[in-house]
Amino acid sequence: MHILELPSFFRPHGGNFCLEQSRALKSLGHDVRILSCTQLAVTTDRFFYFNSPRGCWWEDIDGIECYLSFVHGVPKMVRLNQQRWVERVLSMYRDYKERFGRPDLIHAHCSKWAGVAAQQLAMHEGIPYYVTEHLSSILYRRDFGPNWELCPWARPLIREAMESAQCVIPVADELVEDLRPFFGDKYRFRTVSNIVDVNFFARKKGIVADGASDKNRPFRFVCLARADVKGKGFDVLADALKEDWLLHNNAELHVAGRGTFGLRRLFPQREVILHGELDKTGVRDLLWQCDALVLPTRCEAQPLVLFEAMCSGLPVVTTEAVPQSVRIPGACTVVPIGDAAALRDAMSHVMTLTPDPAWVEQACEVVSPQSVARRLEAVFMER
Repeated sequence: MHILELPSFFRPHGGNFCLEQSRALKSLGHDVRILSCTQLAVTTDRFFYFNSPRGCWWEDIDGIECYLSFVHGVPKMVRLNQQRWVERVLSMYRDYKERFGRPDLIHAHCSKWAGVAAQQLAMHEGIPYYVTEHLSSILYRRDFGPNWELCPWARPLIREAMESAQCVIPVADELVEDLRPFFGDKYRFRTVSNIVDVNFFARKKGIVADGASDKNRPFRFVCLARADVKGKGFDVLADALKEDWLLHNNAELHVAGRGTFGLRRLFPQREVILHGELDKTGVRDLLWQCDALVLPTRCEAQPLVLFEAMCSGLPVVTTEAVPQSVRIPGACTVVPIGDAAALRDAMSHVMTLTPDPAWVEQACEVVSPQSVARRLEAVFMER
């Protein structure tokens, strides 16, 4: 199949999920390319806003041909920015079609705004489009207001894009119910996970975790989350560790992620080590040095960091905010949201666990590139 991937946002502002799925689909023999228009905001990225490349260009990224451009947003003009973004995508598509012909299908990532653009392209071209939905209601409320009072015009646009799609592909079943108050449920959906590089995030050969055979060293917990994103539950974790819990249990907590260097006042204990933001290799190396991951999140669509940990052989402690697909039996211990005492008890529990290779197999079956690509291919072939 000739598949055109259409992300709502892309490098340098994320979008790796689109690239990973493109590579996985290409590995099955499909003809896959990415058409990406990334909107820049002067308020959040001033230097790049004024110094970014202009026009449109082709670039090979990890073996995928990508047609790229940036569009510069106008502050506080959401509707104008949305219209300009869609217009740029439609213009880029005309160039794409002239070079490669009409694709068999369009695979959009997020209804806002790639799903809206895909709907318009499908109407003109007579081809089906699919929307993988990554965004939770919390993110929609953040952008449009709790009752969509900031942009009342946006909700019907997104609803229509979802209802007109050949299929909506949420990354978790729970996302459908989460978004129901906004967009209803008058659309066909099939759930397919995002991808984790399971060959990279794998158990360290020879040992389960660095130094695990040393009974004298502390048990190492790791929390991987961005401190600049609300809802990660760092305050709950801090409450769970009061009264020198780490010291009394011969344990350490390693915290990494953007903004985490600023958490020292929340975690004054010397047994808490702050690492700041790490790259992919740094995350994996930290997982290899630790024995369990804890994520006391209040809201998640699909926390891939839990899969990265489980694929690396670590048990995880998290909350009822995570979808059922993440809850690998034995490997994933779930506690109520915001319950520090339950979180502390669960951390005590995982300190007694013996890692089981079956955890790794089950986690990889959900998020490996091959598994995800086969599921996507099956959805595309249903039409």
